[in-house]
Amino acid sequence: MIKLYDKYFDLFLSEEEILAIVKKIADRIAEDYKDEVPIFVGVLNGAFMFVSDFLKCYPYPCEVSFVKLSSYRGLTSTGIVETLLDVPDTIEGRSVIILEDIIDTGRTLQELVHIFSNTNVKNFKIASLFFKSESYNGEYPIDYLGMEIPNNFIVGYGLDYKEQGRNLRGVYQINQSKMINLVLFGKPGAGKGTQAGFLKEKYNLKHISTGDVFRYNIKNNTKLGKLAKSYMDKGDLVPDEVTIRMLQDEVEKNPEASGFIFDGFPRTAAQAEALDNFLETKDMKIHATIALEANDEVLIKRLLERGKVSDRPDDQDEEKIRNRFEEYNQKTAPLIDYYSTQKKFHSVNGIGSIEEITKRLTQVIDSLT
Repeated sequence: MIKLYDKYFDLFLSEEEILAIVKKIADRIAEDYKDEVPIFVGVLNGAFMFVSDFLKCYPYPCEVSFVKLSSYRGLTSTGIVETLLDVPDTIEGRSVIILEDIIDTGRTLQELVHIFSNTNVKNFKIASLFFKSESYNGEYPIDYLGMEIPNNFIVGYGLDYKEQGRNLRGVYQINQSKMINLVLFGKPGAGKGTQAGFLKEKYNLKHISTGDVFRYNIKNNTKLGKLAKSYMDKGDLVPDEVTIRMLQDEVEKNPEASGFIFDGFPRTAAQAEALDNFLETKDMKIHATIALEANDEVLIKRLLERGKVSDRPDDQDEEKIRNRFEEYNQKTAPLIDYYSTQKKFHSVNGIGSIEEITKRLTQVIDSLT
């Protein structure tokens, strides 16, 4: 295991295993291009080691050049691909093979296809050392593929985390066992949102509020947003599988997180089971569910005070507040049983100063690691 900044990584592929994959790619391309002199174009920065070892394996005359594209910050793709170093001027009428270190979402590949579609090359192909099929959009074919890998963040052999790790001879994948995944629930006014803000900063967690996720998808007219809205417009409940798919998107968009706080989901035992099943496909799990407990009368006072500035009608009517409490009680009871059976349920006193409550929560979380 190695540590880079705040992340731990386990060995995934040794140098010997990587070189065997590189040779396999070189042999296949050599068979196809032995009768001409192709130009290999490496994609910087990540592919420099791959290109170097590939050229050592390639047995016939060839040329090499580089382009530089960037879409990553830390562990996360920004979604905006910048061209930092252009293609060479000598490629007209030539066969070009792109050498990529890794293809995941396909955004960089899309930019490469765009670049070379505006040139007069004889043909161009794509070769990639690693390929994440789970996250790839599938828009363009990959002509030469070294190895399909899981959708986990990797570092080493040219690949970096915040510019460190490129010099590692092997490839390492992020250690998921260091993650902390929480379900946070509590009655309205219990301070979930406030505490989630502190916890996500302290433990580098991603706070996933189901309400926020729904609003984002509907506002941005995403495919899942349209699907959810079609149920809501008919007055129907959005099926659990739609919500799970939204949460899955949020998890996959945030590989840099050291874990997740799920807020607003699950609401039923069936949803809790669905969440467990989804996380299992990612080699993840819920480590703890924490309920912020507070006396109803204290919470009612809090909400009525909040209602004076929040403009939320449901914070200004005591009867509506009590109805929300009753709904919470009815839905939470099965969840308490579900997670208590797994020995993952924790109750925390939600009365006191913000700092006092945060300290109680961190004591629970620190006991998990």
